[in-house]
Amino acid sequence: MDIYRQKSWWKILLLITGMVIIVFTMIYTNYLSKKMAENERQYMEFYSEALKVILKDSDKSQNEDSVFSNVNAHEKNYQVELFILENVKNPIILDDGTDSLTGYNWGKGKDTDQVYLVGQLLKIQESGIKPFIPTYDPESNIREEFVYPKVYFKYSNLYQLITWFPLIQVMLIAIFIFFGYSIFNSVKRGEQNRVWVGMAKETAHQLGTPISGIMGWTEYLKSMTLLSDEQYDAVTELENDVKKLDLIADRFSKIGSKPDLKPQQINGILSESLDYIKKRSPKNISYIFDEKINSEYIANINDHLFSWVIENIFRNALDSMGEKGQIKVATGTTTKYLYIDISDTGKGIPSGKLKTVFRPGYSTKKRGWGLGLSLAKRIMEDYHKGKIFVLKSRINEGTTFRVMLPVPKGS
Repeated sequence: MDIYRQKSWWKILLLITGMVIIVFTMIYTNYLSKKMAENERQYMEFYSEALKVILKDSDKSQNEDSVFSNVNAHEKNYQVELFILENVKNPIILDDGTDSLTGYNWGKGKDTDQVYLVGQLLKIQESGIKPFIPTYDPESNIREEFVYPKVYFKYSNLYQLITWFPLIQVMLIAIFIFFGYSIFNSVKRGEQNRVWVGMAKETAHQLGTPISGIMGWTEYLKSMTLLSDEQYDAVTELENDVKKLDLIADRFSKIGSKPDLKPQQINGILSESLDYIKKRSPKNISYIFDEKINSEYIANINDHLFSWVIENIFRNALDSMGEKGQIKVATGTTTKYLYIDISDTGKGIPSGKLKTVFRPGYSTKKRGWGLGLSLAKRIMEDYHKGKIFVLKSRINEGTTFRVMLPVPKGS
């Protein structure tokens, strides 16, 4: 019952769709920016050629047909520049080879700031934007020694904004997806928690009545004097199973409530869980309880819930191995955590499923609900502030689960 395989395909499909939209936007925006760049270069080419023509006119001797015949040469140049720049909005720098640059459209106070213009000129040159250089026309009436200024320009702010638009769009989409996913995930998790808690408490409630009845019947059977030793042992084991069932109901009843955590030796809990599993596992399964396990290892735990985590890992190991294999339990400490490693010699977990195994609904069994490891993760992280994860796993060689508990303060 692997519901996450289908979910992964939906994620991949959504990702591909998003990438197609982004790529299309980038291609189209790149097309628009290129067209705008071509238009702006054409405007600047027009400006350069117009400047050449009008400067030629302004250098002539007084001509009655000249538009600027009544003003001096300096005033002519100024009038010419204003006339052309009315329809050109790009920042421009004119370099006539002298130590003085002429700027236009750079902003108030910057058109005459030589330090600023020199800096901008260097940036334009470094960006690779080639200037327009009017050439001397022998057929013109302008003096041959007259030097046409080089026309440097910068693309407009609108062009810059269009160029940056795809990146801005991707960032906005990413922010929207992040916050949308976070909110949706939070709401969904809250709904799941309420469903889990309700289902767990209802299960505990429904189990209560038959468990009480079975306990009464086991007591009645034990009181019978005609039972053989073998029958009496069977009734005793039945009673142990009923007690375990009562413990399971108690565990379910604690889901959603803050459990009481007490300093306890984990050695005893591990031993009890191991003994219970041994009697109910195939005969060809061997168990190794590492001799190095320190009986003084103490952690703040709820023994009912913590033993549930350990037993879930044992059951998954048994399901993985089948009728034959080995389970090994070892412990150790780090500076902040006490850890328990439970290893098996089963079929292993694929590398892409190491985190998925802890999600609700994931199961490799046809009739499995996929709740055991999910509950174990919830118990460890939400109630014990610890961790549980797959330490290592190899296909057909086995898996090691690691359970980590915070070391009590002062230990």
